[in-house]
Amino acid sequence: MTLLAALATSPGLSAQEHTPSFTTFDVPGATGTAGATINPEGTITGYYIDSNGATHGFLRSLGGKFTTFDAPGAGNGPFLGTWPSHVNPTGEITGYYLDPNEAGHGFLRVPDGTLITFDAPDAGTGTVQGTFAMSVNRNGEIAGYSTDANYVFHGFLRAPDGTFTTFEVPGAGTGSSQGTFGQAINAAGEIAGSYIDANSEYHGILRAGDGTLTIFDAPSNSPYFLPLSINPARAITGWYQDPSRLGHGFLRARDGKFTTFDAPGAIATYAQCINPAGAITGYYLDSIFRFHGFLRAPDGNVTTFDAPGAVETYAQCINSAGAITGYYLDSSLLSHGFLRSPH
Repeated sequence: MTLLAALATSPGLSAQEHTPSFTTFDVPGATGTAGATINPEGTITGYYIDSNGATHGFLRSLGGKFTTFDAPGAGNGPFLGTWPSHVNPTGEITGYYLDPNEAGHGFLRVPDGTLITFDAPDAGTGTVQGTFAMSVNRNGEIAGYSTDANYVFHGFLRAPDGTFTTFEVPGAGTGSSQGTFGQAINAAGEIAGSYIDANSEYHGILRAGDGTLTIFDAPSNSPYFLPLSINPARAITGWYQDPSRLGHGFLRARDGKFTTFDAPGAIATYAQCINPAGAITGYYLDSIFRFHGFLRAPDGNVTTFDAPGAVETYAQCINSAGAITGYYLDSSLLSHGFLRSPH
């Protein structure tokens, strides 16, 4: 058991009972670094930007060692390159890369460094078309979505043996910029995501391991609704816009109960990730239009925070030990990664 895991499981411990510590980090030679996700062992993956504006993947060990990587075929120019999305407990990393034509392709990086690239069966090959892998569970199952040649979205599940299962929600639109999105997958193979109907309205989905689909909606007439993370207890978090297009966080419990929340002082709140205990992290916008990180404890208490030296802070993911990663912007608007430890 890691030190962070031991702290998280000690009787009576909570994030509020300890002073969190921050570690900021940059990939050597990068012009910008962003932490995207963190696994239970404290391994962080994310991306960095080079002097040419190209994006590359990195892996940061608990001890702070960096390993950088690129998917074969990734473009090497502005807005092109490799974009890791998620790292699982065994150290497998999934994500996508943009080729020189700006088409997306999925990848899986296994712990020995081998990179496997893949495309969903219906993926287009044009600009902003292709395959976008978003999450990998401890079994190696990958959830994501593809965009076809008509810019319609399709959800997918990729099995460890490389087999694809694509899925569509009944009622999903079939026009450009409509369709179904797979977003996050838990250890049981349950997928959280969304779909856009023929009226371009957003709805949430939960796809069970047997393929059964449950549809759910935000509590108001939401023009934008994004379920982004699911934990082993089938609790889902993300954010939605109200009719005024202001964002709010939400928690959908296993029984379907829907709870909305906002960070203190927020005019908009964007929940990003939920851990096995039900703690949620993300970021919020204040009244002077600057972003800050937040942690919502399982009891609903919300703590706000900023990385040292930050003008803006974007918390992206929280692991089972309560460690949070993300990135922040300094006074020169350069991005740096951070690790917020709960002690």
